[in-house]
Amino acid sequence: MQRRHFLLSTLVLALSLTLPAVSRADDRPAVIRIGVASVGTGNRPVFGGSSVALANVKGVLEDEFKADGIKVEWNFFKGAGPAVNEALANKLIDFAWQGDLPALIGKAGGLRTRLLIADGTRGTAYLAVPSDSTAKTLEDLKGRKVALFKGTNAQLVVAKVLDARGGLSERDFKSINMDSATTQAAIATKDIDAGWFGPEVYGLVDRGIARVVYTTKGQAPNLARQTHFLVTEDFEKKYPQITQRVVTALVKQAAWASDDKNREQVLQQWSKSGVPYNAWKQDYDGTPLRVRLSPLFDDYFVQHYKDALALSKKFKLVRGDVDIDAWLEPKYQRQALRDLKLEGYWPDNDARGVPKK
Repeated sequence: MQRRHFLLSTLVLALSLTLPAVSRADDRPAVIRIGVASVGTGNRPVFGGSSVALANVKGVLEDEFKADGIKVEWNFFKGAGPAVNEALANKLIDFAWQGDLPALIGKAGGLRTRLLIADGTRGTAYLAVPSDSTAKTLEDLKGRKVALFKGTNAQLVVAKVLDARGGLSERDFKSINMDSATTQAAIATKDIDAGWFGPEVYGLVDRGIARVVYTTKGQAPNLARQTHFLVTEDFEKKYPQITQRVVTALVKQAAWASDDKNREQVLQQWSKSGVPYNAWKQDYDGTPLRVRLSPLFDDYFVQHYKDALALSKKFKLVRGDVDIDAWLEPKYQRQALRDLKLEGYWPDNDARGVPKK
């Protein structure tokens, strides 16, 4: 009996000693899995147009967690936002960089995510045709083959553009679903009459392959493409301190990237994605990096997502509803701004996208 009591006591003691270790291990994951709704030219694991892209190419998060023995895993999805949603649904990633429309589709469909920071806002959309096309306007392309990567933030922008131009819609064109790489090839071979692009269009223009007939550049901020960085609710609840460190590292990177004295370095780093340096330069020409790379959930960002939801429902791109205010989780970026002494560094915009006085 005494021997049995001793063994039981020893077992209890052993368990009590191991429990704190289990708890400590539970406080940090073995790996941080990040999904990116983009991929570089030739499927290279690099992208551009955001501070998260810079963090990837510079190994910022890898350096942050190296001493902890936490691996950072980047997953690039050629299928863009819809493919990221699938990975989120299957619990294959913990964080994601993607656009407004696919994230809204996922959230309305039941994906449990929280938005952490804005990243790569006010993006431009371009409609281009083969250089020898007779089309000179968007309206000239009615009834013709136009490529668009559906399910991405570009689709929402295009829907808004068409609606604002006399109530046009995708049905007025022979709309074909194509990713960016396929669209570029199809323009070159003239298998399509036009295609919607991001900054990569300048690579085609500079080579004399394509000509831009419409752009949202310089137009109202509500016609912009928007992206962000989010986390799954499960990861955030289980690892709030790790989530904070990820956000702080990204906000710090965003501050460096937003300084226009670093503009050349930023554009050069983004060009590693395969989109030429000159394309990024032309796309960002006339726009301060501090405007495009702000991580803030200011009134402009919040209103944009509320408007995006309403318009997505109007255009039947999203089914279901999303509480935008509840979806945002600003406490991590606020803490990062305090810790890094960056409060007031980025412009605080009103709902129209104009800096508050």
